[in-house]
Amino acid sequence: MSETAREQILAVLSEFLGYPSETFTVQDVLDAFDQRGTNLTESTIRTHVTSRMCADSPDNNRTTYDDFERVSRGTYRLRTRG
Repeated sequence: MSETAREQILAVLSEFLGYPSETFTVQDVLDAFDQRGTNLTESTIRTHVTSRMCADSPDNNRTTYDDFERVSRGTYRLRTRG
């Protein structure tokens, strides 16, 4: 079974960006995928980071996750778990 877009994004953050301790931008994620390689489109990656996986975004998608929080415009980090 192939990894979902969410699983691939979490994996690339762990591999290339020091996740979960570092903040990151969408461009950081795209650059990491350029190094790793992916079957995901840029728009899929952007949508997942800024919307589907971000707890602070409007709930515009059928399935959403609270993996990230927006710390400033265009900057994200892992959302801490209670």
